[in-house]
Amino acid sequence: MSGNGDAAATAEENSSKMRVVRVGTRKSQLARIQTDSVVATLKALYPGLQFEIIAMSTTGDKILDTALSKIGEKSLFTKELEHALERNERESPYDAVVFHPKFVGKTLETLPEKSVVGTSSLRRAAQLQRKFPHLEFKSIRGNLNTRLRKLDELQEFSAIILAAAGLQRMGWQNRVGQILNPEECMYAVGQGALGVEVRAKDQDILDLVGVLHDPETLLRCIAERAFLRHLEGGCSVPVAVHTAMKDGQLYLTGGVWSLNGADGMQETMQATIHVPAQHEDGPEDDPQLVGITARNVPRQAQLAAESLGISLATLLLNKGAKSILDVARQLNDAH
Repeated sequence: MSGNGDAAATAEENSSKMRVVRVGTRKSQLARIQTDSVVATLKALYPGLQFEIIAMSTTGDKILDTALSKIGEKSLFTKELEHALERNERESPYDAVVFHPKFVGKTLETLPEKSVVGTSSLRRAAQLQRKFPHLEFKSIRGNLNTRLRKLDELQEFSAIILAAAGLQRMGWQNRVGQILNPEECMYAVGQGALGVEVRAKDQDILDLVGVLHDPETLLRCIAERAFLRHLEGGCSVPVAVHTAMKDGQLYLTGGVWSLNGADGMQETMQATIHVPAQHEDGPEDDPQLVGITARNVPRQAQLAAESLGISLATLLLNKGAKSILDVARQLNDAH
């Protein structure tokens, strides 16, 4: 889930005629926790339905000895689950720093010179190298359990960077040593948002999970995804965002960087967007914008969010972002 789509749902009937909704999920502990939370909510809303969870391995789960940016395939953790995306309420989208036990109480700024910080994200590394030039950044792979074990048991890393939402959902808030603010490190598109993926033809399942929508989160994610799509970004380039909704205005900040963080640019734009109440009806034609289907959010609001993302991406491209992204891709491929 989370802009990372860890669950997919289909439906069938068993021999006793009880409706069965089959929910696919990645096998990781975090994916199961997120999937279980969605299923528990749906069970409470639909007591007459039976839910069956099916765990599966994805491409990203199977290839653990290669940096994500070098595998050269999009949707590494979702391809086996993808059909159509719906988003649920968003947890903290920010990044968190987890420190080696001997550095508890420190911050990235106060870590010793040449301390090694682990992250599998080019986005994080590019921004943090720019902000904290005294640190060294190195790729670290594996699920949350594996990465925390590598941090604690090996002497290689002084700290690692993880999504705050993942640590929260795992119940490991006590390991968070520092939350990175947007000035230090903007987050990934969709980070912190839960996603339930549904086959586009399964209209009944779309209706079933549609009650989980949080309109503000959905509109923020539409703007973020439209920004990334128009930039033609992905895991192989450092692209980051920050969104906020205030007084009827949706604010979107987006940035792109070179791999070492030395070159980069970011801009902020805003748009007036009506955030509907949960009960308001959305479009009857059930449109998809940037892979998101939302029947309880008016089409005008969705189009305004999408337009904001495209406009910001266009602004950055006109100011030279394409050359930064092209060089980043070439350097990443070369390594």
